[in-house]
Amino acid sequence: MSNPQEELLPPNAEDDELTLPRASINKIIKELVPTVRVANESRELILNCCSEFIHLISSEANDVCNQRSKKTINAEHVLEALDRLGFRDYKQEAEAVLHDCKEVAAKRRRQSTRLENLGIPEEELLRQQQELFAKAREEQAREEQQQWMSMQAAAVQQSNALIQRPAQLDKDASGGGGGNGSFVSKPSEDDDDDDDDDY
Repeated sequence: MSNPQEELLPPNAEDDELTLPRASINKIIKELVPTVRVANESRELILNCCSEFIHLISSEANDVCNQRSKKTINAEHVLEALDRLGFRDYKQEAEAVLHDCKEVAAKRRRQSTRLENLGIPEEELLRQQQELFAKAREEQAREEQQQWMSMQAAAVQQSNALIQRPAQLDKDASGGGGGNGSFVSKPSEDDDDDDDDDY
């Protein structure tokens, strides 16, 4: 006979993969009894009981599936497993959950077929998509062309400015063109001779 304390211990790492998430169990407990504090040992016991219940139902549903020569366990197999194991009280709730799941799945399917409900054939939708892609490519090419032309214009303008600058400096150096007075002329050789006479 096993020790009840050992059964309450958390499962080892290998068994931990086969249990329900503790956060989910804690959330369920809090929803069901929000005003009651539940000890950690009790939480572990509830977790183990839930896991064992799921294993038991799964095993019985697998037997039902095998007896019917099926390869996939479906909802009907699980519902029959509940009957066989004496959990008929849970069957009605399980059927309600199954109905809700089917409604959610049907809603997802309806949303995914929304394009089909537009009444436009897939070929027409593809053609329209290709036209939009072509327009977008043309627009991008036009923008790139305009950007390239503006860069070329700026480069031409900059090179013209560089060409005109030395010409302007030459004009200023020769004394023509009414310089702005920033040019300082080089002293002539005669000016140097005058300085020698002073000694």
